Amino acid sequence: MNISKIWSMYYPVILAFLSFLYSVTLWFTGNKLEGIFVGIWVPSILGFSVAIRQIRRDTQQEKQKE
Repeated sequence: MNISKIWSMYYPVILAFLSFLYSVTLWFTGNKLEGIFVGIWVPSILGFSVAIRQIRRDTQQEKQKE
């Protein structure tokens, strides 16, 4: 499995994890409000990725029906 295939499949999880790490770093360096703000990005990233995948799946199913 090549890198581009892995990235295209798991990019939302990777981005969410990086956001989580950044949030924890901000929190423990004393920037607690900024850490909370960045921490809110994690569920947003994952939620948008689910929505995008569902839209892609629906369009692919519609193309197969035609």
